[in-house]
Amino acid sequence: MEYNIYCDESCHLEHDNSDVMVIGSVWCEKQHIKKVNKDIRSIKTKHNLSSWLEVKWTKVSPGKLGFYLDVLDYFQNNDNLHYRAIVASGKKKLDHKTYNNDDYDLWYYKMYFLMLDWIIKPLNQYNIFMDIKDTRGGKRVRKLKEVLSNNRYDFNGECIRQVVQINSRESELLQVGDLISGAITHYNRFGVGESAKGNVIKKLRSIYNLDISSPYSDDKFNVFHWEGRK
Repeated sequence: MEYNIYCDESCHLEHDNSDVMVIGSVWCEKQHIKKVNKDIRSIKTKHNLSSWLEVKWTKVSPGKLGFYLDVLDYFQNNDNLHYRAIVASGKKKLDHKTYNNDDYDLWYYKMYFLMLDWIIKPLNQYNIFMDIKDTRGGKRVRKLKEVLSNNRYDFNGECIRQVVQINSRESELLQVGDLISGAITHYNRFGVGESAKGNVIKKLRSIYNLDISSPYSDDKFNVFHWEGRK
């Protein structure tokens, strides 16, 4: 089967004053993508919002709370949609000189690999789409494809067909990933709170356990908590 994987990261920069980084992805069998995009646009119009409104964690507000809760319900109830994230804590204390050849980006790739390698199965084909974050994205995309392909001995691109950058406005599923990853990041940095964002987090926590690593077999919603060596 052929799958599309939509990846997004939060607090991924080395000096961004966050001790937590979340790398997450939503994935779906390719044949269902068009219908999922259409369904999510229908949820937008149901709430009298533009069908081109970008679903985004930073845009969660009291006036749009019902819409964002409906998006989470849609994700939960659609068996074709899956989510996986690495929650890496203790980012400020990492010893990159000892463990990562004094290179923060090497650790970043390790976390991305840890997130994606669990998803990828040898007999399937995968198209991996990464949200455009900064000007260094092209280099990261090429390196990530190289590492993933080499690990699978996939030198002809039969399993990992492509790893490319796209703008989040181009994909509803990338936007859903941004929403879920943003909520998980906020929860791990600040807790729940009583704001509209707090209500989104409460909704997510009522469905899935965000506090511990998911069982390996959970492929609907899988979170792995990673912490550097003491």
